[in-house]
Amino acid sequence: MLDIKFIRENKELVAEGARKKSIKFDVNELLKADDARRELLVEIEKKRAEQNEVSFRLPEIKDDAAKRELLGQMKILKEGLQKEEEKLKEVMKNWQELMLKVPNIPDVSVPEGATDADNKEVKVWGELPKFDFKPKDHIELMESLDLADFEAGSKVAGFRGYFLKNEGAELEFAVWQLTMDLFREKKKDYGVMFVPSLVKRDTLLGTGYLPGGEDDLYKTQDTDYLAGTAEVATMSYFSDTILPKKDLPKKVLAFSPAFRREAGSYSKDVKGLYRVHEFMKFEQVILCEASHEESVKHHEELLGNAEDILQALHLPYHVVLSCGGDLGLGQVKKYDIETWMPSKNKYGETHSCSYFHDFQCRRLNIKYKDDDSKTKFAHSLNNTAIATPRILIQILENYQQADGSVKIPEALQKYMGGKKVIAKR
Repeated sequence: MLDIKFIRENKELVAEGARKKSIKFDVNELLKADDARRELLVEIEKKRAEQNEVSFRLPEIKDDAAKRELLGQMKILKEGLQKEEEKLKEVMKNWQELMLKVPNIPDVSVPEGATDADNKEVKVWGELPKFDFKPKDHIELMESLDLADFEAGSKVAGFRGYFLKNEGAELEFAVWQLTMDLFREKKKDYGVMFVPSLVKRDTLLGTGYLPGGEDDLYKTQDTDYLAGTAEVATMSYFSDTILPKKDLPKKVLAFSPAFRREAGSYSKDVKGLYRVHEFMKFEQVILCEASHEESVKHHEELLGNAEDILQALHLPYHVVLSCGGDLGLGQVKKYDIETWMPSKNKYGETHSCSYFHDFQCRRLNIKYKDDDSKTKFAHSLNNTAIATPRILIQILENYQQADGSVKIPEALQKYMGGKKVIAKR
């Protein structure tokens, strides 16, 4: 959410931000709603002042006729005030709905573009594997090595369901342990949290996933939701709080199950682990002071943390800078990390790294007390540390061998009892 004062003073900038993000938003409609809100607030305040003045005068009136006349005035004022307040409720409802739809303004470095096809490559790491055989995809590898059962997954969990088995399950646990160890050893300023994935609607409004992302969310019969990332609960943990500046930056490595309906992608990656409805995710979240320079610094830090994990696994990847049309409502800037998938001869997204300035913190009312004792809305950032089981695709495909076996990355071997190769039984 942006500050209404900022929107009024920079309506052309807001409109340009919406255009760049390919988001349909009429800033003039919001400003008209805000004009109506402001006018009603002035009128209501005026009527309340008049009502208070009559109430103050009433005890001083001794004449019964004059008192009745004054009481009649009070009744008229009260009825008029009630009508204005009812009108304000409707105006405020419309105003609040429009405010929730205002897109954040992209950074000047964000390239033009409508879809992820227009994203700009900014970094490449690692050598692509060279095979003297046709590489298998992860589905064939997992089925031949008895690492997963997709047929049983569909039977039990429905479309995109899966079971991980044997070393397939062990690999997922090993990736989690590697992630925890890397943060424990090298990134000690990150607190660790296990957070809920079952969340209330307000948490998703606060983080900007609603109202626009409703179609991709699972909803319970109690009108709660299943979140698609630990970011939602982690950010909401700090809602309605004022943090001392000395506690900033607040850094968290959060873990939770995650759920996405993958609405609109039913014809894409219908088999295997790339687009699943239920998965696990380590998410990095940072709250920092309200400084663009601080946000940029921590954005690069989050990106580097995720790269450290991929480099420990020796998986080739590249980093892309997302174009305007590939940014979400609240994102100022976003990097995606895409990791090499030999079977498709292309990179596939594994991480998403974003900063929001105070967009989320305004919605969630997360503030800090500055050195001058004034309260300010904090800035927020997040990035995937690792998401499973998707990363198993890249591990299995990049480490496959001609005989159908798969080497286990050296960084994961100690978590799998020293085993070095997954071979057919």
